[in-house]
Amino acid sequence: MTQYDTLTALLEARYSCRAFLPDPVPDETVERIVDAARHVPSWCNAQPWQVSVTRGAATDRFRAALTKAATEGTPPKPDLAWPKGYSGAYAERRRTCGFQLYDAVGIEKSDRKARQAQMLRNYALFDAPHVAIVHSPAELGPYGAMDTGGFVTAFTLAATALGVATVPQAAIAAYAPLVRDLLGIGNDRLVLCAISFGYADPDAPANGFRTERATPSDIMDWQD
Repeated sequence: MTQYDTLTALLEARYSCRAFLPDPVPDETVERIVDAARHVPSWCNAQPWQVSVTRGAATDRFRAALTKAATEGTPPKPDLAWPKGYSGAYAERRRTCGFQLYDAVGIEKSDRKARQAQMLRNYALFDAPHVAIVHSPAELGPYGAMDTGGFVTAFTLAATALGVATVPQAAIAAYAPLVRDLLGIGNDRLVLCAISFGYADPDAPANGFRTERATPSDIMDWQD
């Protein structure tokens, strides 16, 4: 198998896990994941990414606080502006992903109460034993955030290679001030997203579907 084949196999094996077993990931495995992910490129080699990783009681406190904020309707206050909207193919992909999840867990599309409950699972971290809060320097703005996106991708691939499941979650960034207070992250950092991780529950229906992907021809625009 070539290196390209190995990389492609990891990319195809990675998925957003939405149900985890309670078993913790050994510290040395987490460190290996970060050790691999740190090699991604960044503008001027700034390497702006930092991760605050929870385990044990810290994960439970974090999920409880987030769930409380989301349930009580605390107004979102993300550090980066949310998308203005989803249109065209982007809206269709988003809709299809949502419907695939609802079908997998047996939620009728018209059942708003059940859909809301499933949405709140984000803030329970899908019962993951760990969450990595990903942040970058505010002074680097969107370019620091862009570089950090590469780190998120590498983190999820390295985790997959080690048998650890992940789910990147932008939803957590809605409560950036709360995240800062809980984890001691300074105001000079942008809270970008979370990566909940652990070992996947193989029997959970939420883990039984895979999203569709655009083809190279959908993505590329050759210029001659």
